[in-house]
Amino acid sequence: MQDWLSKVFDHPTAMGCLLIAAKTLVIYFFLILGLRLLGRREMGQMNLHDLVLIVVLGNAVQNAMMNNDNSLVGGLIAAAVLLIVNRLFGVLLRRSRKVEHLMVGSPVLLIHDGVIVESHMKKEGITLEELQQALREHGLISPEQVRMCVLEVDGAISVVPIEVEAMRTRRHLKALRL
Repeated sequence: MQDWLSKVFDHPTAMGCLLIAAKTLVIYFFLILGLRLLGRREMGQMNLHDLVLIVVLGNAVQNAMMNNDNSLVGGLIAAAVLLIVNRLFGVLLRRSRKVEHLMVGSPVLLIHDGVIVESHMKKEGITLEELQQALREHGLISPEQVRMCVLEVDGAISVVPIEVEAMRTRRHLKALRL
């Protein structure tokens, strides 16, 4: 019985624990930065290959975080570090407008008074087809019917028709907010 319990609760050395925590921090911030650089549109509407990417990323970084440590305590350390750092990162985003603007961004105008702002669309990676789809979701046919169309920070496209106050595209999948 004691042999079984020692196998279940096997743990790394103190230095091993610190290595797992440090590697987990590095990987967390690397992934945050990498996902942020992908752009808000990709995070706003995940598709099948985005989901596969997230799952494979998790598997790919697991070995690097754990330092080939398959112990229960090692896994708990990595999970605890991820949870704590994620919570602290959320607090930092709420308290610092500069960090929030850098990591989350700000809304981008795509259409203004019926005129498409092509430079903003190109910069954000929005295609004309995606823009037309958002317009159709609001029952609109052309940009001339739009007072304002905005790419929100969560990747959703909000459309304000000329004759109505405000509407928002429905979100297919809950967006990841970074």
